[in-house]
Amino acid sequence: MHAVKAAPLDPLALVSRFDAAASAAGFRMEQYGAIDGCPLPTFTKRTPGPRPRIYLSAGMHGDEPAAPLALREMLSAGLFDARASWFLCPLLNPTGHARGTRENAAGHDLNRDYQDLRQPETRAHVAWLERQPRFDLTLCLHEDWESRGFYLYELNPANRPSLAPEMINAAAQVCAIEDAAVIDGRESAAPGIIRPVSDPLLRANWPEAIYLRNHHTTLSYTLESPSMLPLAQRVRVLRLAVAAALTRATRG
Repeated sequence: MHAVKAAPLDPLALVSRFDAAASAAGFRMEQYGAIDGCPLPTFTKRTPGPRPRIYLSAGMHGDEPAAPLALREMLSAGLFDARASWFLCPLLNPTGHARGTRENAAGHDLNRDYQDLRQPETRAHVAWLERQPRFDLTLCLHEDWESRGFYLYELNPANRPSLAPEMINAAAQVCAIEDAAVIDGRESAAPGIIRPVSDPLLRANWPEAIYLRNHHTTLSYTLESPSMLPLAQRVRVLRLAVAAALTRATRG
């Protein structure tokens, strides 16, 4: 996984496209930091009334372009409407995307830095998160260069109704579901579903999802689209899975 190099994305151009789509959709853009001259942006829209607060992130790994591209397409398509208040972090690792590498320009995997916060990107991201309310749902979008099918991680310490079956069924419309008994080194709970140890005290080198579970939510998913597929198909898989989750999560 770590040796694969993806086609790089232009982070400044991607942020510009996000900004245009977000402005048209009534989102507020905030720059919570900058790395090598590229902003670290977040886009928020708070809907009046009792609405769920939903957080989505992408761009953690620079060799996973489908994630930020899917998030931008969903924003442009109007998926983030009045059903919820929205908190979007679309490009967590701009220097990795500029190089097409999993790690940032300093050679660090940011998704192992949410406990120690050694990197400026994660420090800035956590500082922004600490200023936000708790979220009812968090969705972290990724790809997996080794998987042959879609799968997800579920962190659900409060045993809330699972959104995993809806996402699996939606992704299965256009993609195989990873059905191995062991996925990414962890036993699967069902085809395409991993429910790992989520207690932060039992985990080291926290990924973003463990940090979110510890501080900001009781229901978190990490979605993994298989990188062996064409880029457009990987993007569509993520879009379908997210749309299914949002339909269930915002049901009155």
